[in-house]
Amino acid sequence: MSHQMKTVTETPADVVRGLYDALGKGDVPGVLAKLAPDVIVDEPRQLPYGGVHQGREVFVQAILGAMMGYANVAITGAEVFEGPAGVIGTLTGTLTAHTTGEEFPLTMVEIHQVEDGTVRKIDVYTKNPHELAAFYARAEAGTR
Repeated sequence: MSHQMKTVTETPADVVRGLYDALGKGDVPGVLAKLAPDVIVDEPRQLPYGGVHQGREVFVQAILGAMMGYANVAITGAEVFEGPAGVIGTLTGTLTAHTTGEEFPLTMVEIHQVEDGTVRKIDVYTKNPHELAAFYARAEAGTR
């Protein structure tokens, strides 16, 4: 009798689901595990952390650090769709400003390129980048 071990490999969509799960739990090591060391994240330029960022540590410091520095982040929904162009993820949630308690509904669409079990590139689109930037400015200033 032969005992063959089957290796279960994650699909690209599974990798992104794991990333979103870790993000939702605030599990930074889990987030890092899903990102390639040289991941490229392209955020809308209007945001305080906008622009192109390279490297998972830069992602954690420049993007997550900035977001969480201004507000508590609660992810309320995540959907993942896999197609020929990559993996599309949608995230919804609420940002709550540390300084004022103001809540802001967050809606993002992300296009992920996944290779060898990690996310290599994320192109981020927010539904309302100018309003989101204004929220961050109010949060920083401590005004509504």
